[in-house]
Amino acid sequence: MTFRNYIWLPLVLICGELFSQNKAVEAIKTEQAPKIDGRLDDAIWSTLPAISDFVQNFPTYGLPCSQKTDVKIAYDNFAIYVGAFLYDDPSLIRKQITARDGEQQSDVDYFAVFFDTYNDNQNGFQFLVTTANVQTDARLGPNMGDEFSPGDKTWDAVWDSKVHMQANGWSVEMRIPYISLRFSKKEVQSWGLQLLRFIRRTNESSYWSPVNPQVNGFVNQFGDLNGLKNIIPPLRLSFSPYVTTGYRNSPQPNGRLNEWLRNGGMDVKYGLNESFTLDATLIPDFGQVISDNVVNNLTPYEVRFTENRQFFTEGTEIFNKANLFYSRRIGATPDGYFGVRGFVGANPNWTIVKNPSVTQLYNATKFSGRTEKKLGVGIFNAVTAPMEAKIRNTITGKDSVIETSALANYNIVVLDQAFKGRSYVTFTNTNVIRNGNGRDANVTAVDVALYNKKNTKVLRGTARYSKIWGANPYDGYNTTLRYDKVGGKWNYYLSGNVESKRYDPNDLGILTAPNEVTYRGSLSFRQPQPTQNFITYSYSISPTLQYLYQPYGFSRFSVAGSAFWVFKNFWDVSVEATVIPGQERNYFELRTDGRYLSYPTNYSLDIGGSTDSRKKLFVRFGGAYALAPDYDNFYHSISLGMRFRFTNRFSLDLQTDSHFEENQLGFAFAREINGEPIVGFRDNRDFISVLSGIYNFTSRMNLTLRARHYWNKVSYISFHNVDSKGYLLSRPFINGQDENYNAFNVDAFLTWDFRLGSRLILGYKNWLGDDEVVNLTGKNTYLRNLGELFSLNHGNEFTIRFIYFLDYNQLRKKH
Repeated sequence: MTFRNYIWLPLVLICGELFSQNKAVEAIKTEQAPKIDGRLDDAIWSTLPAISDFVQNFPTYGLPCSQKTDVKIAYDNFAIYVGAFLYDDPSLIRKQITARDGEQQSDVDYFAVFFDTYNDNQNGFQFLVTTANVQTDARLGPNMGDEFSPGDKTWDAVWDSKVHMQANGWSVEMRIPYISLRFSKKEVQSWGLQLLRFIRRTNESSYWSPVNPQVNGFVNQFGDLNGLKNIIPPLRLSFSPYVTTGYRNSPQPNGRLNEWLRNGGMDVKYGLNESFTLDATLIPDFGQVISDNVVNNLTPYEVRFTENRQFFTEGTEIFNKANLFYSRRIGATPDGYFGVRGFVGANPNWTIVKNPSVTQLYNATKFSGRTEKKLGVGIFNAVTAPMEAKIRNTITGKDSVIETSALANYNIVVLDQAFKGRSYVTFTNTNVIRNGNGRDANVTAVDVALYNKKNTKVLRGTARYSKIWGANPYDGYNTTLRYDKVGGKWNYYLSGNVESKRYDPNDLGILTAPNEVTYRGSLSFRQPQPTQNFITYSYSISPTLQYLYQPYGFSRFSVAGSAFWVFKNFWDVSVEATVIPGQERNYFELRTDGRYLSYPTNYSLDIGGSTDSRKKLFVRFGGAYALAPDYDNFYHSISLGMRFRFTNRFSLDLQTDSHFEENQLGFAFAREINGEPIVGFRDNRDFISVLSGIYNFTSRMNLTLRARHYWNKVSYISFHNVDSKGYLLSRPFINGQDENYNAFNVDAFLTWDFRLGSRLILGYKNWLGDDEVVNLTGKNTYLRNLGELFSLNHGNEFTIRFIYFLDYNQLRKKH
């Protein structure tokens, strides 16, 4: 330990003791709202006390913020006002312009304010402004994010901010209207308050109320904003009508389909009172979203796609608390879509007139909020339209209509009671009702978390029951129990999970593999304070034991060890090693009830990391190696990503991932005449490249581009039957099982937020047709596949979308 460390250590210990007490500030009500221009020259600011004395969270917890920061807060019956002066050398302030919610790993300083309006130490709101006046906002909740990137950033609120560069730093003003907040109805209120300053050149995060990395949780470490009196908020009512038009040309099995796109609808937000809000979307259009990362799925497990539709991402944290809401179920591809394409492809005398690939949503509503006694209530409903395909007989000229999806009603009800000290009990019910003889489903769940008074131990438990109605009704259950030691340098947990054979939450949730009993444990160590060589580092070891639930039988045992280091130059490296000793029984690979496939002992090693993201060139790297010697099975992967920041407005990012597995053993998508599954050894190679870029014209206008190519080549070596103990039996070779699969997408959007809450979006999408195949002779490589793509049939779509935000109170003032 150096002499400098000896000097700082007593100060850090003293500060840690002082910071253990909650900070508090009195709220000041104003009669004259400040003008939001970022200058802080309104008279109201000079009358308010300054909030200062920020404390570092990273890289060295407990030290004072390296730069002086003064913050002032006021409120009236319409909004909360925040003014901050962030002292600094103007020549050193980083000012990159980013997309909204895109400040992380960007070259920009920022300031943020957080409110825990119910003061329950669990839920809250974040409002962040960068030096380029780009906004980020997020909803906070239990087990969401961390002190570096807390909460759900897909939530977008309507609020105002301005930034001004000063001779000795920079200043920011924020106006956060009550339409963007929720709080209980009390004459005198006390909210949780947190303030954050981030200085990019030193990667320094400092909070007003210290956030100790050894204390579990984030919102529970807020200070207090006391004395909010007699808030009489105006009616919280806003409308966002929209219109969309465009043109789509897409390849079909026997030709091309041309469509003029036109749609219109409205989003409505209505505050029933201070605490509860109703969000509704009427006849929504979700065409302008990023394309899915489609893959050639050889596994028995469903691929989970990211949700990119704004209505289903913002303000849904209460509906996701039980992890039973997979919103991609709503408005998914109709069940009969591919059946129609397959029929027309196999019958050249038929052609497709209409076959919608997305289920139309009639409407969706969200009702949510929290009472004075900290009871959270959430009600969700969505109704999807019946979808029909129309096909035409080219000989007779007659059309046939086929229903590809039935009318469906999706519902979620959540009751979430927060208790003192971060404990909670949550009740969740999801159900799906389909028209006619369609399958109906219901899942009921209870989740409990009980923390001790010191917030160092927690006992979690869940219980779920699912019921399916239809031609073959069935039911099932799932229960878990987990005990954690949280906070401090050393942590551990023990957990058990039981999923019955027929437990099925997949009508509105997602579960890839039921019928399992899983026991897990983990022991971890984290060094939060910098050492001679590292800013922080951590180690963990985690054993897992799995059984099949019914009939009860051993599945696998594994042990994983991991390590993570952040170096003094802000590079980071992670390593994970896993061993599965002895025989593994995979009960899902054969897609056959009661059968399993045996795998021998295997080992794997994964390495990843990244360079200093402050630099113009930021590099991400990774690699993996795995082997199962008994089957001569080897796997390796290489990942390399590079982002280059050309200017404060323009940056490009290229991510490449290569995977190759030799002698991979898996289901060969073939069966014997008697239904017995056939497996095969195969060489499985894929390569993924994603090029993305952004040009920011202003803090409210940007052009984004994303192009992705995925290539997968599967070459079978031998085929086998499987005996009752999961071992392989020889059988003749099967021709025609090899695959050469390509997926290609381009998404480009010009987005202009021309006023608060209002937006104009121009979109272009290009994609490779579903039935297009690259047929190569000779050497089959990634570059040859990429070159051949552009000679195949692609779909194209051009759209324009106009959204206009209308606040009832602004309309009332004008009239």
